[in-house]
Amino acid sequence: MSTLALTPSPAEARERPTPRAAWLGFLVVLTAAVMDLLDSTIAQTAAPAIRRSLGGSYAELEWISAAYTLAMSVTLLLGSRLGDIVGRRRVLLAGITGFTGASVLCSLAPSPGALIAGRVLQGVVAAIMVPQGFGLIRELFGDDGQQKAFGVFGPVMGLAAIAGPLVGGGLINLDVLGAGWRAIFLVNVPLGLAAIVAGIRYLPRLEPVTPEARLDPTSIAMAMIGGVALVYPLIQGREHGWPAWSFVMLAVGVVILIAFAALQGRRSRGGRAPLVEPSILRRRPYVAGLAVVTGFIGAMGGMMIALNVTYQTGLGFTPWACGLATVAIPVAAIAGSITSSALLPKIGRRTMHIGIVVMAAGLATADVVLHAAGGGVSAWDLAAPLALTGLGMGMVFVPMFDVILAGVEPHQLGSASGLLESIQQLAMSIGIAAVGTVLFDRLGSGHGAAAFVDAAVHALPVAIALLGVAWVGVFWLPRHARGSH
Repeated sequence: MSTLALTPSPAEARERPTPRAAWLGFLVVLTAAVMDLLDSTIAQTAAPAIRRSLGGSYAELEWISAAYTLAMSVTLLLGSRLGDIVGRRRVLLAGITGFTGASVLCSLAPSPGALIAGRVLQGVVAAIMVPQGFGLIRELFGDDGQQKAFGVFGPVMGLAAIAGPLVGGGLINLDVLGAGWRAIFLVNVPLGLAAIVAGIRYLPRLEPVTPEARLDPTSIAMAMIGGVALVYPLIQGREHGWPAWSFVMLAVGVVILIAFAALQGRRSRGGRAPLVEPSILRRRPYVAGLAVVTGFIGAMGGMMIALNVTYQTGLGFTPWACGLATVAIPVAAIAGSITSSALLPKIGRRTMHIGIVVMAAGLATADVVLHAAGGGVSAWDLAAPLALTGLGMGMVFVPMFDVILAGVEPHQLGSASGLLESIQQLAMSIGIAAVGTVLFDRLGSGHGAAAFVDAAVHALPVAIALLGVAWVGVFWLPRHARGSH
């Protein structure tokens, strides 16, 4: 993940697992990441079934999804730092255990309030679990072998990020053992138990990167409060018509996070361990990578809300039918990931430029088709544009994290990956808020398929604009991922 020549420590060289054990350990990391990405989107698909079963208001239904995103985004920095201090293997296994238990609690929820509480717990333990992945991949494969692992990691994450509607709709439609919507959470139990067993056996037992460091309660509190102040109005502001308090809260969040960054610098200069290594924000390629993630993930989130609302609410598709209607995206993403893996060693970051252009072309074509077909649009009409979108998306997902983290030192990896995950969650909220605002403002009080399609026509260009931000940011990324030149 770094373009610097980092020499493994004697402990790393001695403890490095065999190739077979490394790939089995990698499956544990992959399982944890997939469980997180699925659960961040799957509840949206199940919302109508949950409401029929538990009752509750539409606001409560929105919080069943939003609670997970909010809890995770404000806890990620803590989770990444814990991995540096306690050890990534130990923290990952604890996170998977907690996530599995929280999933059981969600499946047993007797009321919307209990389900929201379970989703908060899921988000917190996901924030502890997910940031360990990047560091563990390096520990498993070393600098030379991790490129192959990221060649698998990227496309799988791309598929998982958009497979929520398809998986959720399928589980609800199958109604396994009469579980209904509760199956979307119960599916994590066998996955989690298998990952725990495999992790105990195959994840490397290496010493923590900074075992002498101590967590700073003030930094933790500022990061969480600032994160809530930033993410909460993005989630709720649109629902309430962007009242004045939402902008005030956003401003307060920005001020708190600026003060948090200043505190991290003072702690670092004073020889005390910061929650986030300030040095990573002095690396222009890494900062550019945060902009790339914001634009790319924001476009994905905005794209999916526009498609889901148009298909399910406007055209009357069931969750399962909506998943099938967008299946061209994950299928084409596989082809995109294969293409990207072949191009990355040869042309480096330009692979991402090509992928972003292809994805934007797919969304632009979908916009043209929607405008031409109007209320009579069908899933087949959008199949080719969505396949083009998925192809470009797969090309970006493969190299994105590996290229962004190139140049990051081992002692910075926890902070760098944790901040990257935090920005990813924030970017999803930004994309949904930006595209959703245009979508619902255009819709107004309109009804019927034509009104929803017209709203989507005006909303999708916002997602394309976000891709433009990502495209510009790629120019400042490292030219190559580690080990690809």
